[in-house]
Amino acid sequence: MTRPDHIDSLRNDGLREVATIGAGHAATALSQLTDRRIMIAVPEVRTTTSAEVGELLAGLGDHVAVVSMRMLGDLTGRALLAFGEGDAAQLCDLILRREVGPPRALGELEQSGLKEVGNIVCSAYLTALSNFMGMMLLPSVPSLTMGPVAGALTDTMLPTEEGGDPVFCVDTTFRGGGADTTLLGAFLLMPDHASIRAILEAMRLD
Repeated sequence: MTRPDHIDSLRNDGLREVATIGAGHAATALSQLTDRRIMIAVPEVRTTTSAEVGELLAGLGDHVAVVSMRMLGDLTGRALLAFGEGDAAQLCDLILRREVGPPRALGELEQSGLKEVGNIVCSAYLTALSNFMGMMLLPSVPSLTMGPVAGALTDTMLPTEEGGDPVFCVDTTFRGGGADTTLLGAFLLMPDHASIRAILEAMRLD
């Protein structure tokens, strides 16, 4: 099994380049959708394992909102965009052109908006990765899971080998509409086991 310490250069080179390009495209798309300036930054890119994803999500809050998409094409796996529920609610205010207020329950409209954000952001990252690697990657229709971290993991995780497969994590911050608040999310790329070697070979890290 390939461990994260074998692919540290991804964090500093390939994956950061992909993440920065993807964030720029996603910010442009969200700004056009909402007719207001939305900025997306990538403060950190990390490599972890599937066994540690629970701890990573818990850092966003006890309750999370996770938009999940299957990755299809030359590589397979899953792409996730996760937020603490409070940040997710405030992000919905941004994209629904409302004044950003205190966290609130996510109704049907907010859930639909959050899935659209996940679709745009995950698709932008996957398109950037596709172009970087010269492979075809296609996202599925997004699904949304909300609730305690343990429940989100049950609904979104893929089977892994003992110890966990590599997971690529891109911290993703949102700000827009003149709001002073920075909203933190995490994009997780979780290739299935058969696709990990293809990623490493494409990035010449194997």
